[in-house]
Amino acid sequence: MAKPTTLQIKLVSTADTGYFYVAKKNPRNMTEKLTLRKYDPVARKHVLFKESKMK
Repeated sequence: MAKPTTLQIKLVSTADTGYFYVAKKNPRNMTEKLTLRKYDPVARKHVLFKESKMK
């Protein structure tokens, strides 16, 4: 059986609150690290979230 092409990644808040989102990414199409501006409910504002590996 073939392996899935998409990988699960963790988007960690740059506000150092410990909050994170889980997203899927296709590493064949997007080779660079993903950064998104999303809502952090701990900081109660929109901040940058950077990609890190799932453990």
